[in-house]
Amino acid sequence: MHPRIKIAIDGFSSCGKSTLAKQLAKKLGYAYIDSGAMYRAVTLHFLRNAIDLNAADEVAQALQEIEISIVPGMAQDCVLLNGEDVTHRIREMLVAEKVSEVAAIKSVRIFAVAQQKALSQSGGVVMDGRDIGTVVFPDAELKIFMTADPAIRVVRRFHELESKKQPVTIEEVQRNLELRDYIDSNRDESPLRKAEDARVLDNTNLDPTEQLELALQWSRDAIHEKAALPA
Repeated sequence: MHPRIKIAIDGFSSCGKSTLAKQLAKKLGYAYIDSGAMYRAVTLHFLRNAIDLNAADEVAQALQEIEISIVPGMAQDCVLLNGEDVTHRIREMLVAEKVSEVAAIKSVRIFAVAQQKALSQSGGVVMDGRDIGTVVFPDAELKIFMTADPAIRVVRRFHELESKKQPVTIEEVQRNLELRDYIDSNRDESPLRKAEDARVLDNTNLDPTEQLELALQWSRDAIHEKAALPA
């Protein structure tokens, strides 16, 4: 029986991290955990309740009121916020505009990381986010850092929102991605950065099939390496 490993996928917004992570998990028979969905759900709760992000006590109290669960589904996993299905609501532009700011708050990251680690104790998991290989799974057997040309990322994100009938201009998408990149890379708490032992996957010129095959090969290599280690 092959050992089950942890796979951490980090990278910039709109690089296709979630798409790759889901496909990889399905191919390997692993669990998929969308860390970004957790931060988006927290952001939605904060927006609905007009939480002052600069008021530490207010943020701490709000976090105590939040229960997030991810339920596997046929087409996509369902994200539940205090029992409510918010799978589609958390992908709206209003949430996207605030999620990086919310995710930069130390208490929010502590809250989310604790949940992420609890969901993945036994391995056999693929998780994507910004700090999975550096903070959540520093011991992951495979770490992938995804990137792509910024102009390509803007177009991909614009078409994604357009397909969901969300009214947005390509200029708004560009501003949003630039702001998120800056906040994610410069925040004090767990900034976005490539783990020293991560493999870089630049998918600017790769289609989804090609990037999946590459990630699968890296995964098989990591599994074989773990199998070869002494018990």
